[in-house]
Amino acid sequence: QLSEDVERVSENPTEEREGEMEVNEDSSSVILPDGELGTTTPSLRFSKTCLKNVFSVILLFIYLLLMAVAVFLVYQTISDFREKLKHPVMSVTYKEVSLYDAPGIAFYPGKARLLSCKHHYYDHIPPLINAGQPGDIECTTQRINYTDPFTNQTMKYALVVQGPRDVKKKELVFLQFHLNETDQDFSAIDYLLFSSFQEFVSSPEKAKFMKDCESSYSSWKFSGGFRTWVKMSLVKTKEEDGTETVEFKQETSVVNYIDQRTKPRSDQLFFVVFEWKDPFIQTVQDIITANPWNMIALLCGIFLALFKAADFAKLSVKWMIKIRRRHLKRARQVTNHIS
Repeated sequence: QLSEDVERVSENPTEEREGEMEVNEDSSSVILPDGELGTTTPSLRFSKTCLKNVFSVILLFIYLLLMAVAVFLVYQTISDFREKLKHPVMSVTYKEVSLYDAPGIAFYPGKARLLSCKHHYYDHIPPLINAGQPGDIECTTQRINYTDPFTNQTMKYALVVQGPRDVKKKELVFLQFHLNETDQDFSAIDYLLFSSFQEFVSSPEKAKFMKDCESSYSSWKFSGGFRTWVKMSLVKTKEEDGTETVEFKQETSVVNYIDQRTKPRSDQLFFVVFEWKDPFIQTVQDIITANPWNMIALLCGIFLALFKAADFAKLSVKWMIKIRRRHLKRARQVTNHIS
């Protein structure tokens, strides 16, 4: 409204001058007392103009403050975006499956011998009839020799067994080992898990495959004289370069085996059960929570507010200058009229 008034005054300067001349003629025809001459109307106009100038200055400072806040928001937004790029957030998702890819279980029995291996379902293991005697081996097994990947000198012997697949039927693999004698005070068999038994079978270089598995996966032990339950869960990790690594997490519970053989023996029996913990495959990947499009939209809004504030401040300054010039012009007219 103020800018429209200024434009209207600038478009009709002659009418304003004619009006001022009529006012001057009328005021010249009226004789005012000495005390009231040029005191009432100019003082009111000066007070209104002063108030307008004060409010304009306050409004200008408010918009300058808003501009400072907008600049701070721009800096903070860019800093947060860079910080989120440096520190991604770990995302964990679970995928439910009915069948797993059968894992490979590599045993390092040493002098121990595999007596029996069977697949059972619905988490039911029948009692052993002839413990310590050779039984049925119904599992798919392969034997392989390869050099130790850490020393490259020692030969290692591994017995690779196909693990359980059907998680809905609670498929499990039950194995029994026998060790006739040992030089140590305790006896244990090492084993490791890798993701796919089929990859091992189809690999043209099985020795190299086992060396890579031993270098990548952790190994565990199960002791003699106990029945050990191993519940496996599969974890897939997606790296930043797009590669995917697979590892196993396991929960182990140990139950004492009561040897009911008639004669006391010095040999050791090993019993171990492998089954899946749940039908969920855990996928872990790092994600960046900073969205560049959100940041660009926020910056555009902030810069638009900055330009609008700067434009308003510019117009406010021009309006203040015009008001000041008009006030000085009227003061000079009143002074000329009095003189």
